This record gives sequence, C-alpha cells and structure tokens, in this order.
Amino acid sequence: MPALALSTEITVLGWSVVLLLVQIALQAGTSADLGPAYLFSPRDELREPRSLISRRLKRALDNLLETYPAFIALALALTVTGKAGGIAATGAWLYLGARVVFVILYAAGIPVIRTFVWALSIVGLVMMLTRLMT
Repeated sequence: MPALALSTEITVLGWSVVLLLVQIALQAGTSADLGPAYLFSPRDELREPRSLISRRLKRALDNLLETYPAFIALALALTVTGKAGGIAATGAWLYLGARVVFVILYAAGIPVIRTFVWALSIVGLVMMLTRLMT
C-alpha cells in the first residue's frame, strides 16, 4: 500500500501529541505532594494534590481529553479522504494553538478569556468537520 502524503492535519496531530505529553508531565510533576506511596498505588482512595496549579492542570488535561478524540478522528479522516488542507488545515492549527493558550490560561486561573479560547478550539474542530462533510 502506498504511503499517504504528510498533510498539515497529520503534522498538527503530531504536535498535539507533544501537547498531550507536556500536559501529562506538568500535571504529574506538580502532584508530588501526594507522596510516592499514593502515586504508586492503585489510588482506590481519591485524593487531590494540595497544589492549586496541579488541580488546575488536571482539569485542563481532562478538558483536552474531552475533545481530543474528535480532533484525532478529523485529522485522520481528512487525510485519508484527500480533503486535507485549506480551511481544515487552518482549523487544525486553530485547535492546537487555542489548546496551548487554554492550558496556560487555566493554570494561571484566568477565567473568562480562557472560555473564549476554549471556544476558538471548538471553532477549529468545526472548520475541520465542515471541510470533511463538504
């Protein structure tokens, strides 16, 4: 089977994995106050770190994971169907850029602007979906 050309959407998908790994590392790195015994346990007892930043980073990560499957599916579907590029590529970059800014704003505790940035990430997904469906 011939290889598909690397689309912008696949490139952005790769960078989104970097964002995911960074968010996981940041959240894990800021929850050390839970102690190694808890962190290496099955965590049957629910505990939250004392660190406000750690709790915010966890919520930001959870928020990313709510839309991430849709982004992955759209990036792959656009590439496989040959509909990558144009508004879809712009939407992919908008999604990723907004997600990067979102985690920074969330960690900093900035409320209203954070919500508008989240909405921009959704606009990016809608742009990708629009291209796929037309």
